[in-house]
Amino acid sequence: MNRQNGKNRRAKEEFRPKRSLGQNFLTDDQLFEQLVDLSGVGKDDAVLEIGAGAGGMTKALSARCRQVIAIEVDETLLPILRVSLEKCKNVQLVHGDVLRLNLPELTAPLGPFHIVANIPYYLTTELMNLLLAGAMPIRSISLMVQKEAAQRMVAQPGEEGYGMLAVRAQFFYDPQIVLDVPACMFTPPPKVDSAFIVMPRREKPPVEVQDETLFFRVASAAFAMRRKTMENNLVASFRVSREQAKAWLSQCGIPDGARGETLALRDFAALSNGMGQAKEQTPPA
Repeated sequence: MNRQNGKNRRAKEEFRPKRSLGQNFLTDDQLFEQLVDLSGVGKDDAVLEIGAGAGGMTKALSARCRQVIAIEVDETLLPILRVSLEKCKNVQLVHGDVLRLNLPELTAPLGPFHIVANIPYYLTTELMNLLLAGAMPIRSISLMVQKEAAQRMVAQPGEEGYGMLAVRAQFFYDPQIVLDVPACMFTPPPKVDSAFIVMPRREKPPVEVQDETLFFRVASAAFAMRRKTMENNLVASFRVSREQAKAWLSQCGIPDGARGETLALRDFAALSNGMGQAKEQTPPA
């Protein structure tokens, strides 16, 4: 046992962050406690942690929560984590790439669960698309991300960064930036600042949508060509006549010349609901 602990200590001393994995580590125990506080998880909750790193956040979660599954892709961190987490009996350590793991199967024993993660910047959009597209019983998502990415998730119509990520995040969740974290808090420090964003799952979407698939198709069309009007994007994305696109927009009270990035979730809902009703009323050829 002593020999194994010695190997693990050497592994920690010899470990170097990998730029290819976007590794920037937090080491402040007080910050970990603050982040867990802000995530809102408690003693009856189960948590999936994405990116265990050296285990600082994992230990803080373990002390507060019923059960933790911690995913780490870097195998050179595993011996460090095994020592760091050896007293955390409610933690299951999983080695793997979160984008390739079967998350529904992995998290099934947890029941409804929360996600807490300090993720590499390059992973943000792909991971969010994965989490927002799934049907897993996620109760909240709390992420440390690049500040710009956090701002994109909370962006409102007409603001810089408003796009599909904001639409998807705000349809299913209520995203809030709760803490700005300067680059100097990380080792090694990244080139930009970060933010901790907390996203409680909504009981129901903020707008009434008759066809969720069509709603997201309409929203996606809005941002397909940002310099084009919504009318042009509907024509291109749905392969309809300009007259038809104009009629849909007029029916929903969306003015001529409106661009997609100025439309709110309620506009996409009204437009997709109107388009769906029109399709149902169209007699077969």
